[in-house]
Amino acid sequence: MAHNPRKRFGQNFLQDQTVIYDIISSIQTKPGEHWVEIGPGLGALTAPLLSEGVRLDVIELDRDLVALLKEQFKQKNQLQIHSADALKFDFSALAEENEKLRIIGNLPYNISTPLMFHLLDNAYCIEDMHFMLQKEVVDRICAAPGSKKYGRLSIMMQYYCAPELLFDVPPESFEPAPQVMSAIVRLVPHTTPPVKVNDITKLNRVVTEAFSQRRKTLRNSLKKLISEENIAALNIDATLRAENISLNDFAKLSNLLSEIPS
Repeated sequence: MAHNPRKRFGQNFLQDQTVIYDIISSIQTKPGEHWVEIGPGLGALTAPLLSEGVRLDVIELDRDLVALLKEQFKQKNQLQIHSADALKFDFSALAEENEKLRIIGNLPYNISTPLMFHLLDNAYCIEDMHFMLQKEVVDRICAAPGSKKYGRLSIMMQYYCAPELLFDVPPESFEPAPQVMSAIVRLVPHTTPPVKVNDITKLNRVVTEAFSQRRKTLRNSLKKLISEENIAALNIDATLRAENISLNDFAKLSNLLSEIPS
């Protein structure tokens, strides 16, 4: 390998050709589509994506990898390489008028959640996203009410998009091998939110407060924000825990909070 993986960048390079084939098969590319790859690394997905005939922008933070990619793909005119931090990158600037981007990436575990929310700020110009993440994170994104894995990440991500676990990826598929199982998730931004939310910051506040101590009932976890009587007036059982409350009920609670003078 011409590049030593750097721990500070969370680099684990995908090298399993079967997994690469499964990913390319799952994402169903079409020639001429505009794709954006985050963290291309050594180009394990970049090369097969280009072979599918797509237009491709890649965002890479490691300058040494940028140099390697420029050399490796110097004959590929449909590829643009951006030496940049994906957490600060303006993805909307890549989308031409009325164009929807398709996003893919093997995301470093330490920045995966903030990066997904950064992308969802630009959801209007994104058709879908396919990410390699820590399996535990994918399970939390896809979790339903009543599950121990259901929490703030489940609710906030499901407000913005429809998630789908595609398949798991074992540690030995990477170099170096991480100490955890990974998984591929598909995220499709909603064209219309599944619930009405008056103020997204209030939804985030209610959800964060409700899950701050998971074992508490709503009447205790939310008592600083909403009275038990007001919770009951929404036909929500205040004796339930946050993990038993649906996105729709959290939307009702946040909308009520937005009406209460601060």
